[in-house]
Amino acid sequence: MSLGIVYALVARGPIVLAEHSTTPTNFQQVTHAILSKIPPNDSKLTYVYDRYLFHYIQSNNIVYLCIADDKFGRRIPFAFLQDTIERFVAAFTEAEITTAQSMGLNSFARTLARQMDYFSRSPQDSIQNVRGEISQVKDVMVQNIERVLERNDRIEILIDKSNSLNNAAFA
Repeated sequence: MSLGIVYALVARGPIVLAEHSTTPTNFQQVTHAILSKIPPNDSKLTYVYDRYLFHYIQSNNIVYLCIADDKFGRRIPFAFLQDTIERFVAAFTEAEITTAQSMGLNSFARTLARQMDYFSRSPQDSIQNVRGEISQVKDVMVQNIERVLERNDRIEILIDKSNSLNNAAFA
């Protein structure tokens, strides 16, 4: 069972502006070490630590980081981070973001918590559901083709028998 996204933060360089955690851990210590290693340019990357994946996107000198267990994959956490970027930029002005002190925008933690729950709730995301449906349709199609081929064999046998009867009748 995947835990999903268990920790998220928004930081300006090493200064954490908002964060939320679903479990009591030492993630703050580990994320501070990671924040110090993130280059200043816009980037997107995943670090591995123990059984967790640390995903981050840096955009306009702001780091959006989340931690998910290693079974959760990469696509959903990065979708969460993209959603976080949009919500964070909409919630605060550029001046608020650039002048905020450590944990100064932690009112955003409620949004982080809500979105972490939303993105973590269903590890079976829509792409996996579509793949499952495609697989089912494929199985049905294979069965239908097999039935058509069997029916075609029976029709050929009937044609052969009717030709034999027709030839016997006129002989």
